[in-house]
Amino acid sequence: MMRSVQMFLVALIALPFLAVTVAAQDYRLQRGDTVQIEVLEDPNLSRSTLVLPDGQISVPQVGSVPAAGRTLEQLQADVAARLGPTFAAPPTVFVTLSSLAAPSAPRATRLMDVYIIGAANTPGVVEVRPGSTLLQALSAAGGLSPFAATKRLQLRRVDKAGNEKIYKVDYDAIERGVSNVGSTRLMSGDVIVVPQRRLFE
Repeated sequence: MMRSVQMFLVALIALPFLAVTVAAQDYRLQRGDTVQIEVLEDPNLSRSTLVLPDGQISVPQVGSVPAAGRTLEQLQADVAARLGPTFAAPPTVFVTLSSLAAPSAPRATRLMDVYIIGAANTPGVVEVRPGSTLLQALSAAGGLSPFAATKRLQLRRVDKAGNEKIYKVDYDAIERGVSNVGSTRLMSGDVIVVPQRRLFE
């Protein structure tokens, strides 16, 4: 009898966790979500990555992978399949949800979303007021991490025709006062890429 009561209590405790697991399996990724990718065979490929405005994520050795609208299981299988040719045996890949996209701000506040990925202190979606500059957005993301390749930042912008333009940003030159790129006005959906510094860079 006592054993039955113990099993019942364990089941009650586990029930919320099972419900969360089922919900996570059914959840479909959205733009602005952050996922964690783990590759057991090569930890250098493991990283946290943002679902960009175009609905894709960036995976080393693979490139862009569609993520928005897919479940974690679907994304995990796709990443594993794309990485497969680079391994002697099929790699073991896990994809988990790190954080959800921030809810959209009410229209009255007139904020816009800017996406910051890579070696910023707090990468992700940053909500800024229209007219905000590149430097202000970086500041809202906590600035650059010590591992940032400060001379190789990028501002990526997609125009109304769907064409992406890439603008190079030298943060060191901005700090020295020889570049005014930091005062560039941002547009909603802009992506600021902060690459990680290479060895000896």
